[in-house]
Amino acid sequence: MSLAEINFDGIVGPSHNYAGLSLGNIASASHKGDPSYPRAAALQGVAKMRGNMAHGLAQGYLLPLPRPKVETLARLAVDPSADRALRAAAWSASSMWTANAATVSPAPDTADGKCHFTPANLVTMVHRAQEWRDTKAQLDIAFGDTAHFTVHHAVPPSFGDEGAANHMRFCEGHDAPGVEVFVYGRPGGKFAARQHEQASRAVARLHGLDPARALFIEQNPGAIEAGAFHNDVVAVANERVLFTHEEAFADQKGAYDAIRAAFPALEVVEVSSSAVSLAEAIKTYLFNGQLLTLPSGEMALVVPEECRESASVWAWAETMMASNGPIRRVIPVDVRQSMANGGGPACLRLRVVADPATVDPRFLLSEARADAIEQVIAAHWPEQIDPSDIGDEALANTVRTARGKLLEALDLMQLG
Repeated sequence: MSLAEINFDGIVGPSHNYAGLSLGNIASASHKGDPSYPRAAALQGVAKMRGNMAHGLAQGYLLPLPRPKVETLARLAVDPSADRALRAAAWSASSMWTANAATVSPAPDTADGKCHFTPANLVTMVHRAQEWRDTKAQLDIAFGDTAHFTVHHAVPPSFGDEGAANHMRFCEGHDAPGVEVFVYGRPGGKFAARQHEQASRAVARLHGLDPARALFIEQNPGAIEAGAFHNDVVAVANERVLFTHEEAFADQKGAYDAIRAAFPALEVVEVSSSAVSLAEAIKTYLFNGQLLTLPSGEMALVVPEECRESASVWAWAETMMASNGPIRRVIPVDVRQSMANGGGPACLRLRVVADPATVDPRFLLSEARADAIEQVIAAHWPEQIDPSDIGDEALANTVRTARGKLLEALDLMQLG
């Protein structure tokens, strides 16, 4: 079996809007009430996926979830007197950020030699807590080969779990056994710490990880309060490399020491606060990039265009590229519609190490499927959604029709 890292990106849904539902997400809050552009957002996402394929990387996708979510509206008894945020929650297209879809442990790390998935319960936010069952339905199909995959139910909602956005894996190669690092937050701060330590520990047990190769590290509370609501806003890992801000962890040196004790080959690329402030790192999503190993063996970092527009961030990136360090290339991409809602390139993807031949091919991107997806988006995704449009029945029908056309084009009507 030939294992490879496959990035599964969420296709941006036709109800993409800026309702500002995510407390602690500075970008989301600052764009609350702005008009959104679902068609542009979705096409930007497909262009990013095409870029990865052009670099020779395996690429998959997950589909938008059903919206507006009728079950959510019914269970909350939403009527004209209800808070607007409750109505907006049922329209949220936040499943596009598939880094929160699940935590994934590849087969080389698990006791039974299968790749394990645990969908994130996302209980901290009502607009996200409605996602996991529909997400699991997709995972059950995409990774339905039970000889190679196990898809669990979400961790019970007493403990908040936000998926791969708080999970890192270190390895000598994607197909080699790895050390998995779960980053959690302490409750009680200005903003909710969305990843609970006990949720992380439960996922590690569900996946059958070796306790000596599963680490639990606390995120810096100051980073959470500054707007790093997930660990992947301040740190990202790939193979031997940890790319991190100086203020990512509660005990920075202790975090490095713990990882190095379990994985001696660790290489740390740390960005100091004096070079790039924590605020600028969060604003530009420098660390919410895709740190990837290209087929040549060269490591590249895919970042938002906003990084190139920041003098301090781009100066640091240019210095890094010239330093002969492990990260040799920085590749900016345009995901501005996602960025305005608080999601950079890393938010948009879920990393899965698997043999592509064991994955349902309907979830793997090809040039032909990318063409088909773009054609549906261009023909059926709304061009613009204004805040006052949320709840409009005509728009609801447009959104439902658009998703149905995509399912039809990809031969996945069973998810309707």
